[in-house]
Amino acid sequence: MPPTDASTNPQPSATGTDTRNTSEDTLDLRLPDELLALIAGEADDEDTAPQPSPARADTDAHDRTADTGATGQQHTAVRPRLTDPAHGIPPLEDLLDGVSGWGPASTPVGVFQLVPVRIERDLTLISSWMNDPAVAAFWELDGDESVTADHLRPQLEGDGRSVPCVGLLDGTPMSYWEIYRADLDPLARHYPARPHDTGIHLLIGGVADRGRGVGTSLLRAVADLVLDRRPACTRVVAEPDLRNTPSVSAFLSAGFRLGAEVELPDKRAALMVRDRALRAHL
Repeated sequence: MPPTDASTNPQPSATGTDTRNTSEDTLDLRLPDELLALIAGEADDEDTAPQPSPARADTDAHDRTADTGATGQQHTAVRPRLTDPAHGIPPLEDLLDGVSGWGPASTPVGVFQLVPVRIERDLTLISSWMNDPAVAAFWELDGDESVTADHLRPQLEGDGRSVPCVGLLDGTPMSYWEIYRADLDPLARHYPARPHDTGIHLLIGGVADRGRGVGTSLLRAVADLVLDRRPACTRVVAEPDLRNTPSVSAFLSAGFRLGAEVELPDKRAALMVRDRALRAHL
């Protein structure tokens, strides 16, 4: 399941279930028939649409290259092809208005961009972050790379309601994020969710980037990206562990408010909320 905490320090997941069991990290919700029909129609349109020439495709792929990370592999914003196992049809890129196309954001600490995870490129790096004792204390995904892979695959192979990403700061991979539909997540059982509520999980990978305001700047930037790129979303939410005071403080500094304290199966959490209506004032 996704970790139950989102913060500038490593956190556990918002779903409130066992972090090592990814089979129950989404609600068993059936998509509306109207949406299924729309998705199926768009899939037919894609099948009949003109395709770019190989030369143009190569140029586009080059233009989308974000960076060569610590593993020596390029972080390229390529559209993932997700599937919908429940209905056997290709959905939209994700249920979050195309995270891979959100683009970069300028922040006080540098230019930041979310790039959706590719296991073959990013697994070793993310697993190394998960084995940092400070991270493992909250995410509980330490161990060999298969532990992290088992956490990532259900998101990558699911219906697009949760998108795992590597965060690049000035082109360098330095954080792990999960952008997810909180209204379609088990978290929605524990608070009055609204349609299209969007959740954030975050860990900062490098020790040098922790505790100096980097997380606060990135949280504000990502919340702004969500509100800019998702017109239907009126709130960005997160649920750090109440015991993690640096995390709660970072969210407050990033324009979130404490909405409530919620009892999740594996922790007591602070429900942090960033409201679109209050955005200009925070």
